Amino acid sequence: MRTIVDLTLKKPQIAVDALSEATGLSKQRIKDAMAKGACRWTHKGKQVRLRKAKREVKAGTRLQLFYDDIVLARKPQPAELLTDFGHYSVWFKPHGLLAQGSQWGDHCSLMRVAEVQLGKPCFLVHRLDADAAGLMLIAHDGKAAAALSECFAGRALRKVYHARVCGHLEAQALTIDTPVDDKEAISHVSTLASEASEASTVVEVIIETGRKHQIRQHLAGLGHPIIGDRLYGTADKLPLQLVAAELEFSCPLAGKKRLLRLPPELNDVVSAA
Repeated sequence: MRTIVDLTLKKPQIAVDALSEATGLSKQRIKDAMAKGACRWTHKGKQVRLRKAKREVKAGTRLQLFYDDIVLARKPQPAELLTDFGHYSVWFKPHGLLAQGSQWGDHCSLMRVAEVQLGKPCFLVHRLDADAAGLMLIAHDGKAAAALSECFAGRALRKVYHARVCGHLEAQALTIDTPVDDKEAISHVSTLASEASEASTVVEVIIETGRKHQIRQHLAGLGHPIIGDRLYGTADKLPLQLVAAELEFSCPLAGKKRLLRLPPELNDVVSAA
């Protein structure tokens, strides 16, 4: 079942009661959907998630429920906290886990996992494809979010990825500058290892820009799509073989150099080589 409910209360009501009446769904289902981030309300002039089912809502308040039982039934993949620097933290995002949620819910997102585990505000600093895995930074206050976002936008970070591609690819600091969506996009590719059968190759990709699907498009453009890439190659039993393996930057908050590397046991692209 997939439905959207958008209502403005004509009288004060408990949120779960109003939504249950409007949808015909049981209160238990509504509570579950609200806990998983599928309900929004207008609070202090902003549209935000409403998770407290028993909250009494004033007349004139707008409630929205984005109910999809398939989305709500999904189980989040286990993320792992690697380092907590206080103002921001470093996480391993597994394949299949979203960076942030959607209107249909956020329980299968790294942001929500971090909020629940750390019990403090979380701000998205950068993105990583849901199908990819690897390092992600999450800020815990507005100042850290702005400073770290500026690092990413200003190309002040060294971003290293590992990918397993189809076929045999010999490359050493090969620069690819094919535009992505008519925007500048620059990737540097080097071979790390290849199978004896030449069926696949593990490569390191260092990117200067962060366009959506940049690495996937650039490698596919070479004729070597990433294994498991259902968009630019061929779907596979394996998840997308792309991992964010390393981040290096000067911390704008502590003034220290940070070199963050994904633990080898979490890098399924290289460990499978």
